[in-house]
Amino acid sequence: MASANGKVGVAIFGAGNVSSGHLDAYLRSSQCDVVAIGSRTKEGAEAKAREVGIDPSSIGIYDSIDDLLADKNVDALSITTPHSRHAADVIASAKAGKHCLVEKPIAVSNDELAAMDAAVAEAGIRTVCGFVLRFNPATLATKALIAEGMMGDVLYVQTDYWHNPEQSGYPGAENHLQHMDCSAMLAGGCHAIDLARYLMDSDITEVSALGFAGAEGLPHIPGQTAIVRFANGMAGKISACVEQWMPYQFNVDVLGTDGGLRDNRFYSRKIPGVTGWAQFPTVLPDSGAVSHHPFQGEIDHFLECIIEGKESHVNVHDGINTHRALFAIDQSCAEGGATIVV
Repeated sequence: MASANGKVGVAIFGAGNVSSGHLDAYLRSSQCDVVAIGSRTKEGAEAKAREVGIDPSSIGIYDSIDDLLADKNVDALSITTPHSRHAADVIASAKAGKHCLVEKPIAVSNDELAAMDAAVAEAGIRTVCGFVLRFNPATLATKALIAEGMMGDVLYVQTDYWHNPEQSGYPGAENHLQHMDCSAMLAGGCHAIDLARYLMDSDITEVSALGFAGAEGLPHIPGQTAIVRFANGMAGKISACVEQWMPYQFNVDVLGTDGGLRDNRFYSRKIPGVTGWAQFPTVLPDSGAVSHHPFQGEIDHFLECIIEGKESHVNVHDGINTHRALFAIDQSCAEGGATIVV
C-alpha cells in the first residue's frame, strides 16, 4: 500500500516521549510521508508536530483515533498511546485496514491478546510490536554469530532489564515507584523476555518467578526474576528491576555447545588460537533514553513489510508468547514462585 506519490502515508497516535523517536525515523525515511499526528488533544498533536519540524497546518491533526483512521491519506500508523489503550487501538486500526506498529506492552491481559490476534488476522494488515532491541546492533551481531554456528546449539539465555528511570533522568519519572501502573516486567522487562525468546529462537512454555521490593506499600512489583523453560527444552533466566539506584544496565548472556557471549564479549572453539574472550565494538543496549533506541531500523523494517507485503518477525502474533510469558511471571510472583504454564 502506498499513496499516489508511491510513498506510504504514515501517522502517529499518541504524542508522548517515545513518539518523537518514531517520528524522527519516519522523517528520515524516503519510503514514507508523515500525513497525520493524533493525541488526547489537538494542542498536544500540534506541539509534537512543531517539535519535530512539521508545520501542523500541512498534516492532519486529530484528538480521536477514529477520526485519524478515517483519514484517506493514512496507510499506516505508530500507536504510542498509554499501555491500557494499545489493544483497543490495534483492533480499531485493523478494522480500518491500516497497518500498525504498536509500542510495548501491546496488551495488558490475555483476553486482549486474543482479540488483537483475531482482528489482525481477519484484516490481513502488517503489524510490528515495539520490541526495538531486536534492531540493536549488538543484537544483530549476536544473531549473526548464532546463525553462523559459532556458538553451536544454544543451551541457555539470560537477559536482565535494570532501569531506574528516575536515576537515569527519564522525563516525568520522579517518585516513579509510587506511580507505577504495572509490574517491572510488564513496563520494561518485556524487552528482556522478547530478546531471550529471539536469541533462543523458541517460545517460552513455563515460568517460575519471584518478586521483591525494598520499599513497602508500592502499587506494583518493582523487582522480578524468573526461570523460564523454552519449547525446545532449554532454559533461561530473565529479570527486571526498576528500584535500584544505579545506571541503566541491560545484560545479555548466551551459552552454547561451541561458544558463548556476554554482551559484546565472545568466545568460540571454532576460532583456533583464541585463548580468551574477544570483545567486538558495537552499540550495546546500554541506555533507556529514547534517543538511544534503534528506531530507524524498526521503522525501516515496518515500511519494508508494508511495501513488500511480507510478515514481520516481530508482529502481533509473534508477540503473543512474549506477553503470555510476562503475564505468567506476574502470576507466579503473586503465587510465591509457583510454576505457571504459558
